[in-house]
Amino acid sequence: MGTITEHKFKLRKDDTVQVIAGKDKGKRGRILKIVRDKDRIIVEGINLVKKAKKRRSQQDRGGIIEIEAAIHSSNLMIICKKCGATRIGYKIDGDSKIRICKKCGEAL
Repeated sequence: MGTITEHKFKLRKDDTVQVIAGKDKGKRGRILKIVRDKDRIIVEGINLVKKAKKRRSQQDRGGIIEIEAAIHSSNLMIICKKCGATRIGYKIDGDSKIRICKKCGEAL
């Protein structure tokens, strides 16, 4: 068994991302949740799967619903407002560290 390493995510909640691999390639969405221990991310409207939901009360409707499943972080790229899908770089500005676009240098 190997050692467990802490993975630093460059992506954050509410970032707009684009899928670069898989069945939803090319689609864009907003990050809803990050599952850090599995390197997976749940994106709004991406990787929709059907799930059977049990009826819990009289008002609650059971049946088959569509929900977003987690997608691996390596299959996503952040969207820069100027140049589209890009990689993330960092710039130390005084005592704060800001994320920048690798293509145009704009703050993300």
